This record gives sequence, C-alpha cells and structure tokens, in this order.
Amino acid sequence: MRTDDFDYALPDELIAQEPAAERDRCRLLVMDRATGEVEDRIFRDIVDYLRPGDLLVANETRVMPARLLGAKRGTGGAAEVFLLRECAGPEPRTNRVAFWEVLVRPGKRLKPGAGAVVDFADGAGNVVLSAEIIDWARNGQRGERVARLITPLPSLDEALHAVGHTPLPPYIKDYAGDEELYQTVYSRRESSAAAPTAGLHFTSQLIERLCDQGVGWATVELEVGLDTFRIVDEEDPEKHVIHTEFYTVPQATVDAVAAARAAGGRVIAVGTTSVRSLESAWDSAANGGAGALVPRDREATSLYILPGYRFHVVDALITNFHVPRSTLMMLVSAFSTRESVMAAYEHAVAERYRLLSFGDAMFLH
Repeated sequence: MRTDDFDYALPDELIAQEPAAERDRCRLLVMDRATGEVEDRIFRDIVDYLRPGDLLVANETRVMPARLLGAKRGTGGAAEVFLLRECAGPEPRTNRVAFWEVLVRPGKRLKPGAGAVVDFADGAGNVVLSAEIIDWARNGQRGERVARLITPLPSLDEALHAVGHTPLPPYIKDYAGDEELYQTVYSRRESSAAAPTAGLHFTSQLIERLCDQGVGWATVELEVGLDTFRIVDEEDPEKHVIHTEFYTVPQATVDAVAAARAAGGRVIAVGTTSVRSLESAWDSAANGGAGALVPRDREATSLYILPGYRFHVVDALITNFHVPRSTLMMLVSAFSTRESVMAAYEHAVAERYRLLSFGDAMFLH
C-alpha cells in the first residue's frame, strides 16, 4: 500500500467555491460498498435508502469564529491570528483572559518574546480584543505560538463574536456569502476550526422527515482541527503520524446504538468525524472481552483508519468528497475497497460533481 494509491486528478474547476443553493438539493453519489456499483441521485433522496430502525449519528460541533484579522500594535501592519485550541497559561483563565495555541501571519513579525501584540477592532473601530504572542507551542509542527487573549468586554466569547470570522478551508477562495452556510443546522457548541461538512446537506425538514420515517438521530462531538486538510507526505501511509482530536460520545448515543442494533437497524455515520468518534469509543475489552461501545467525555483520539481496518460500530457512511492523498481518502477506502472508491471518484469527476467541503455528497452502504 502506497500513498499514491489514494491520489486522483482533482480539476480546480470542480472544487466547490460556494454551497448549493439549497442544502439538500446537492448531488448524491450512492455506492454499494460490497459491489462498488454507483447511482447518481439528489441528497434528499437519502430517504429512499434508509429504513425504520436505522440510526444516523452526526457530529454536532460548531465552527468557532477562529479567524481574527487585525493590526500589529505599534506599526499598524496587517496581521492574522488563527485560534487552534485553548491551552494552559502562566496565569488563571478568566472571562476576559485566556491562552490559546494559534497560527499567525506574518510569522516573522510575530515572534514570542518580542512584545508582539495584535489588536482587533469592531465595526466602530474600537479595539475589543488583543492577542499577545508569548511563547512557542509545545510539539508544534507548523510554527504554532501561544497567545494571551484579553478583552475589555464582559467576556472573550462576546469579543470573538464581535471581531472573529468563520474560517473556511484553504481551497475555498474569496467566498463572501453567508458564513452560517458553513455550519450544520444542528450545530451546538463552538469547538471546531473546520466544519463536519457531510452534515451541511441536512435541513431541519429533512431530519424531521427521516425521524417520521422511523430513522433515529443521535449525536457525537469531535473537535475538528485544521490538520483534517493535511495530505500525507510519506510514501508509506503507515508511517504517517495522524493528528489528535478530542471527541465525546454521550451515554444517550451509546443507548441509541444499542437500540438500533437490537431492532436490526444500521448505524450510519454522518461524516468521517462521526466515524472516528464512534470507532474510538469502541472498547474491545468491555462486555467480557466481546467489546462494546462506551461513553466518552472529551477524550483524545489518534485513530488512523486504513484499508484492512475492521469497523466495530459503523455500518454505512454519508461523506463528502475528499482531498487526494489524505487520511480521509484512506478512511473511506477502508469502508469499501480502494479500487471501488477510486472508481467512484473517477465517476464523480467525469460526471462533474462538485467536490470537497462545499461540494456534493456520497453515501456508502
């Protein structure tokens, strides 16, 4: 197995630069995971493939307003700070002060120990948030820094929503539409730097229709990081060190999976992040060694799913089309076969599907 096995020609013009006009009117490529046979449908046709007793499990995380555009204090030069994750700092966290691991631009002018501070102003020109670059992040691989965030407003949350922007993937250029369209309709707690994009195609009405049809709905939470877009550089994918993310599988979802299994239904993951959450929560030592899904509360996972992986929880998968040579291509290939998945991608390209985060969807069953 080589990383090149998961490469494909991705025409730039097929990278969707904006969402579908209607969430559930995007295209849906349906693939039989056993035979590789494909059908071309519309996403709302998913109702034709789900049965009473099936269970959909979706990642309900919401994208943070993590992209901050401001000016370097003292020079006024343009600067960008991208929030990655909150971390411990040299002083206690308060409503107005917190420490975050961040990416910055321009990196050469925002070095720790140089007194670098970036100020962020609201629409009225008032500085409502500042970021002081105080240290290098531990185990950082992309020049991550630690920033001390401080605001004069009652809370950092208020400040972030006053000046922050929803970040978009690097391959989406100049999108100026509604940032809410990069959030799922069921999203809740802001904890991700990128959206679980397979869920973008669901509308509240479609979810209600599926529930009326007897399909269950449950949620997990996985805090999606920017490394989800990272391609694998190593020739041997097994030598790649996958990123770590935090996930939660509540007891209610564990119970819903058990109920679906008892009723003969399938567990259908909405997106690869839901797959990683459910499969990470499988405990092979539980249930007398027979294995069982167990609840998890913001635990770390570095689960790396490659072809040959045995799925313990997930029976079917709704997903978007992914970047070539990525760990997500490998995960999807593990859910069927590499040959079938690559053939499906060739079909999608030939049929001019819209690809990647704002693009069309696949259903592997």
